[in-house]
Formats: sequence, structure tokens, C-alpha cells
Amino acid sequence: MPLRLRPYRLPILMPLASIIRVSVSEAARLFGVHQRTIRRAISDGQITYVVVQGRYKINFESLLKWSQQTTTVRNKRDRAGIGQYVDHWKIRNKLYSPNPKTLLEEGEGASKS
Repeated sequence: MPLRLRPYRLPILMPLASIIRVSVSEAARLFGVHQRTIRRAISDGQITYVVVQGRYKINFESLLKWSQQTTTVRNKRDRAGIGQYVDHWKIRNKLYSPNPKTLLEEGEGASKS
């Protein structure tokens, strides 16, 4: 029986061959949250998914974006989820990032003192 996908739920940016999908329980373990939190995000439309054989398969890219937008989830991800194994996250929003020139000046000032 062929899989029936919901094309309106698929992300537009990634080709079909490179989409990573995880189950609700895998997503909860990876991000250090409860399964109910993942299911709530699905029902609120914050996470994209497809249904395969009656089970949710969640788009991993959408999970990452969701985890970065929600402060509580971001903190749990960094403390109990995959974030504890990541040294540095790639920050797309440079608005709140430190200015590299300022960091260099502070580093030089500290070494001269």
C-alpha cells in the first residue's frame, strides 16, 4: 500500500530525499521534553509532520526551528536534550549576537592588564 502524504504539510525548502523524520517519542527524547509537549505543538500547527501508518512522523528541521523559538523548550533541549552535546549553535539572527570586533577588543584589553 503506497504512503499517502499530506503535501500541504511538507516543507518547501528541502528535497524529499533529504528530509529527516522522527516519531513523537524520538522527538521528545532528543529535545528533553515530554511527549505531550510535542503533541501539543503538532496540534497547534507549530511543527510540520506527515502521518505514516497512523503514526506521526515529524520533520526534524521544523523541530529544530520550534525548539529555538520557544524559550522553555530551548532551555530543556540544551540541558536534557541534544543541546548538552553541542558546543556552539549556529545563530541565524545576528541582532542579539555579540559583535566579533568588541570581543577581540575585550580580549586584547584583558591580556594587556
